[in-house]
Amino acid sequence: MTKWRQRVAIRIGLFLVGLIIVSSVALLPRLEIVTAQQVKSNRVATANSWQSASFPVENFQAYTSPFGYRRSATGGSNVEFHSGLDIAAPQGSYIRSWWGGVVSKVSDSGGCGTHIVIKSGEWEHTYCHMAGQVESASGRSYMIDRAGGIQLWEGQQVPAGTRIGRVGMSGRTTGPHLHWGLKYSNNYVDPALVLRAMFSQQVATRSNRTINSRQRQVTIEESKFIRNAGY
Repeated sequence: MTKWRQRVAIRIGLFLVGLIIVSSVALLPRLEIVTAQQVKSNRVATANSWQSASFPVENFQAYTSPFGYRRSATGGSNVEFHSGLDIAAPQGSYIRSWWGGVVSKVSDSGGCGTHIVIKSGEWEHTYCHMAGQVESASGRSYMIDRAGGIQLWEGQQVPAGTRIGRVGMSGRTTGPHLHWGLKYSNNYVDPALVLRAMFSQQVATRSNRTINSRQRQVTIEESKFIRNAGY
């Protein structure tokens, strides 16, 4: 290798090393933000009681994209913040309200497609890529999915577990799924942490009910024994 080629190779090597360092430094703030959000999300998720909460989609298939920074789901090398959890389900599967609240927004524009936002105290839950469209009457907007028998008005009160729409393909999506987003006091929360807390609490509650039921049965059997024994 000639000296000229050696110099060129060294310069290219230094350029690539510098590029890697700059790229790594550029990603550090994002990683720090995700870490801080995860810590806060975990505290918020585990500090609440989810006994009456509902899993947000019927006919669950898989979790397809987690909360946090990721490469663009529609292609390219751009890194973007994914503000929710993607839950795959067959197109037309019903979506249920995770928690009781008031419908604060209905819309069918933007990357979220047809979507609704429900306000539950400090919590805000968003459901994207739904079937149907938004219409209005008497100055009020509503989301309607005629094929699914769903009509949801802004300002409407909905209990937890209510069917509020169906999985569709509206907005920026590569397949049928529900994008489910959560905020607490206007800060994003990782929905996966909430689901884990929900599952743990609800399983513990069912276990306690089973134990209590068995204890009651033992008490009944003891009382029968006492009566039959003549005590």
